[in-house]
Amino acid sequence: MLNRSLYQINQHTNFYIKMENASYHAGQTKGQALEKGNQLLDKAGNAAQSAKESCQNAGQQAQAKAQGAVDAVKDAVNSNK
Repeated sequence: MLNRSLYQINQHTNFYIKMENASYHAGQTKGQALEKGNQLLDKAGNAAQSAKESCQNAGQQAQAKAQGAVDAVKDAVNSNK
């Protein structure tokens, strides 16, 4: 009877240890997933910032070219007067 009780206690103890291990690994996996998600968000933010800066640069270049064309037309009109 004592051996059976000790066996049952041992079985329950092993079960709880396995549950704690599973919980620990689930927490580890969750932490890794959160970290990966944060890394992906950082990369997405960096890509968005880079795209924004590229668009701003392209817009400034287009504006400068348009201003140059306007100035060239003005000079041509003024030189014909």
